[in-house]
Amino acid sequence: MTALRKTPVASSTDAAPFAIRSERASDVAAREALLDACFGANRQTRTCQRLRDGRAPAEGLAFSAVRLGRLVGTLRLWHVSAGGVPALVLGPLAVDPTCRELGIGRALMNLALAVARARGHGAVILLGDAPYYARFGFSAAKTGELSLPGPFERGRLLGLELREGALAGAWGMIVPTGASMLKTKAARGKKALQPLPRAA
Repeated sequence: MTALRKTPVASSTDAAPFAIRSERASDVAAREALLDACFGANRQTRTCQRLRDGRAPAEGLAFSAVRLGRLVGTLRLWHVSAGGVPALVLGPLAVDPTCRELGIGRALMNLALAVARARGHGAVILLGDAPYYARFGFSAAKTGELSLPGPFERGRLLGLELREGALAGAWGMIVPTGASMLKTKAARGKKALQPLPRAA
């Protein structure tokens, strides 16, 4: 597994640039407001939300796009078992409607997939618009035998192998496997309470 020491950053060359960085705790309120604006009040009832409920995103794979000091994009990936095969589920990807012509969604996708590959992950699955996600290499070719815990449109369940053969034999239900939010918060709290080493 590759350790990434620097926070990934990407920026546009437009007159009004944006930057992509790792998500911060201070982004939560703005992220939730952006998701509500993009997906509506019923977004918590959607099928893919069952894979995220009570779970923390995969380590190092939650990103925020910021423009002029304001959060304008978000993308997160989550650990799942795809019928017994370890994978990531991508989503939600959201971009502020006033910024959609700046390439923020494309930049978030490219960075997230590059970091996932660098961290040794083998495959990414998502539920989304096939024509949009095909440009990143996603297709339904490897997901035909997979199911989600709720209603979904078969043609929108897409996969991408970051490592050849990573989804070979994937069959059955996609279920969450990531760390629970409570365990993650407890681990952070323990780490914060550890005494600093003394100088010799």
